[in-house]
Amino acid sequence: MLEEKDEQLQDNVGGDKKSETTEVSSSSEKSTDVTEKKEETSPKVPTEKKEPKTPLAEKEVAIPSDGKEEILTKDAATEKESKAPIAVEVEEIANTAKKEAEDSAPKKDEDAPTDEKDEDLLEEIDESNAEDAEDEDNRVRHQIPILDYHSMSMENLVGELQRLVKNEKVQAIKKHVDGIKYEFDLKFQDFIEHKKEEFVSNGGNEIDFRYNSVTKRQFNEVYTEYREKRDQYYKSLEHNLKDNLNKRLTIIEELKGLVNVEEDINTTYKNFKELQERWRTAGPIPRTNYNDVWRTYHHHIEIFYDFLHLNRELRDLDFKHNLEEKLRLIQRAEALANEPDLSMAFQELQTLHKIWKEDVGPVDKEHRELIWEAFSNATKVLHQRRQDHYKEMDKVYEENLVKKNEIIESIRAIASNMANNHKALQQQMKKVEELRESFFKAGKVPQKVNEQTWAAFKESVRDFNRNKNAYYKNLKKDQQENLDKKRALLELAVSLKDSEDYDTTTAEMKRIQNEWKKIGHVPRKYSDKIWNEFKNACNHYFDRLHSLKNVAHKEEEENLEQKNACLDRLKAFELSGDKQKDLASIKEYIAEWKTYGRVPFNKKNINVKFNKILDALFNKLDINKQEAELMKYGNKIQQLANADNERAIYNERTFIRRKIAESKSEINQLENNLQFFSNASEDSPVVQNVIKKINNHKDSLNTWKAKLKKLNILENNLNKEAEESEIEEDDATEKE
Repeated sequence: MLEEKDEQLQDNVGGDKKSETTEVSSSSEKSTDVTEKKEETSPKVPTEKKEPKTPLAEKEVAIPSDGKEEILTKDAATEKESKAPIAVEVEEIANTAKKEAEDSAPKKDEDAPTDEKDEDLLEEIDESNAEDAEDEDNRVRHQIPILDYHSMSMENLVGELQRLVKNEKVQAIKKHVDGIKYEFDLKFQDFIEHKKEEFVSNGGNEIDFRYNSVTKRQFNEVYTEYREKRDQYYKSLEHNLKDNLNKRLTIIEELKGLVNVEEDINTTYKNFKELQERWRTAGPIPRTNYNDVWRTYHHHIEIFYDFLHLNRELRDLDFKHNLEEKLRLIQRAEALANEPDLSMAFQELQTLHKIWKEDVGPVDKEHRELIWEAFSNATKVLHQRRQDHYKEMDKVYEENLVKKNEIIESIRAIASNMANNHKALQQQMKKVEELRESFFKAGKVPQKVNEQTWAAFKESVRDFNRNKNAYYKNLKKDQQENLDKKRALLELAVSLKDSEDYDTTTAEMKRIQNEWKKIGHVPRKYSDKIWNEFKNACNHYFDRLHSLKNVAHKEEEENLEQKNACLDRLKAFELSGDKQKDLASIKEYIAEWKTYGRVPFNKKNINVKFNKILDALFNKLDINKQEAELMKYGNKIQQLANADNERAIYNERTFIRRKIAESKSEINQLENNLQFFSNASEDSPVVQNVIKKINNHKDSLNTWKAKLKKLNILENNLNKEAEESEIEEDDATEKE
């Protein structure tokens, strides 16, 4: 029956991926009881029927001078108390370790470590030792620091990954690479989403979005190199691990067979020692089988020692040696409570558990539970130190969480209060970038809220970027409209830069320049070019104008002298009494005055003086104002006729029509105002003033209409003369 159940256990161990472990008999070391207990899925190893356990207080182990152990009664132990140092040491160490474990444990109202947590710790140690046992080079991973990858940029993460893959053993950097990849993927996803939003905000279609990231390509190359090295390593390791596993399973089978062999017990014990030596040199096995295989091996070791009850001397010598070794391990484990470097202490504890499990065999049943309890209590002391350390780290993580939440709120506040000008928005962008850097440098947060915090951070930054992109999108639209306006002004300036009509063009060019100043910014890539073109067109015109003024200044001074002489002669003119003769003389003065041209701008008042004298003479000749104006205008008509300048005639007509429109507008306005005085007397000074203004504007309107008629007659005559000239030319051509 025992053999059948042993075979069932052997089948369980040989499985490829058996995560559950076997609960061994109560006669096994306690390490096999504490590690992984999942009875519902793992078959139980049969146990021998236990004898009632006698406490150490009643039974002690005495080590005689010949090296043999004897089980003594309480009275016998009293007689030989001086010869039982190991038994006393076992009890003292166990009690001391238990007291230290109890003292280091938190009070009941705190989160005291449960049995389940203790099992988790031992399981962690077993799994780590299993990984180390698969390849001794795996131990290097404990010496490679795991950096704060969360605070690194994508570029720095790539650099750290390159360094690890190039300089460290591939089997020792799995946790490091996994941490780097996790942080890189988070940051790259955030980065690519930001780029996609920019693409869409600039008018792109999301389905067309593509982005070639050099950093991502470099990361993929290094990560692929890591995977290839890792796969190659495990591929070469796999065959040896399987061979070693088969060797160990064979040794277990041979060990099982020792209890059924009919031979001399010394020969059997010798074979047992040979199997133990073969076991020690059998080499590493897959980590997934490690713990189950070792438990099965120890189970059959204990069965063999129980079988050796026929030869107590051989068995007790081994028990004595193993007890001494395990006492030393307990002392080393207890000393770790004072090791300041917690990481180093825990690594040493793993090593002690490995030695306890792999290198040291069982002790007698009397001490197994007590010895294991002492070792387990020493382990719990260090475990409690780790728990306290983790709690302190949790406090730091909570503080980091507060900092990060404050940073997130700061970014949200900026995103909800966006600036409305480029300079202020640039300052906000700089501030958000500083907050981003602070977020990554703030340190880790509790794992349970890590993803939630990261998501909130990404969303806050994304909101800011959306608002920023929307602002610049609208700004680009406005700048494009400004560009269109400035291009229209540039086109107009270029068309006027060579104009000869300086009076009209100068005013227009000044208007264009003022309009240009009122238009906002244009896209940067067009700004300098369009400004230089506009400035050159304006400079070209005004350089011509200033050059002409310099030449004309001298002529204007000469014209002023001639006009002063003409004015003096007009002042001295005396009417003869012959109206027609006097009118003819006055017309000659007007014609002469018109020939002199411009005078300096600050002397233009001379024209007013000339007109006042003319008005006085016309008044003496009893000529009304309109007739006088037309008489003056006749000379200008003659000048236009002599010049035969179509543009000058066009400009004159435009000027007269504008004056006609202004007169009509003034008359309408005054007549509307007059309606407000419907109840007032016509003798009212206010009413009389309005009526007078209306009459004056009507007179001006009639005068301007008369001038327009004269101009039209002039233009018709010129057109007629032009047509007759063309007909004569055509006739001459036909005759030829």
